[in-house]
Amino acid sequence: MMQVCKAQVPPLASIDVPEHRSPTCLAAFTRQAVATGSSAGRKPGRPHWAGYFPLDNDRYNNYLSPVSSRPRSARPSVLLEAQVFIALQKIADALAQEAEQLLKAHSLTGAQYNVLRILRGAEPEGLACSNISDRMISHDPDMTRLLDRMEKRALITRQRQKDDRRVVKTRITPAGLDLLKGLDEPVREVHKRQFQHLPAARLKTLAELLDQVLRREAE
Repeated sequence: MMQVCKAQVPPLASIDVPEHRSPTCLAAFTRQAVATGSSAGRKPGRPHWAGYFPLDNDRYNNYLSPVSSRPRSARPSVLLEAQVFIALQKIADALAQEAEQLLKAHSLTGAQYNVLRILRGAEPEGLACSNISDRMISHDPDMTRLLDRMEKRALITRQRQKDDRRVVKTRITPAGLDLLKGLDEPVREVHKRQFQHLPAARLKTLAELLDQVLRREAE
């Protein structure tokens, strides 16, 4: 609703009105104008520009429009199974990164260290490439190239079997055994440090629960 002008509107330069008439700014300006009008002999309670400037009450009311009371759309609930899955992935990655830092100092990757441990457990018979791949903690898409790099470092040997030329057995070398032996204690210390905040009883329960998950995957 608009207040009607009572007199000719003077030039804009002579009207000291705020450029942005927000509710707060306009209210403060009005109080100042009322005080000015009273000191100049005008009728108290009436700003000096009220007779000239149309007060846009409609615009003022728009600023005071009530905030929408509509509730925000609730976020979809996350399945407990999904939370556990994400937590396991984050934990596995964090723990693996710590172990990788130790192995990196010995020019080994986690996959190469895993191969050495598998072959040490398979001594003296050795294993075929496919059997090594089946026992890996993490799947390697190119096991042959992984073994090639380890053979160049003399950590393993590969030999085609006389009784079946289709089978190539991989074995760990003395150099590979020495390297692995030197890493046994440092790796144990890393694992102890990773779980030292858990009491033995809770750590045992965790191991049992994870074993149940693994058995379910194997079925």
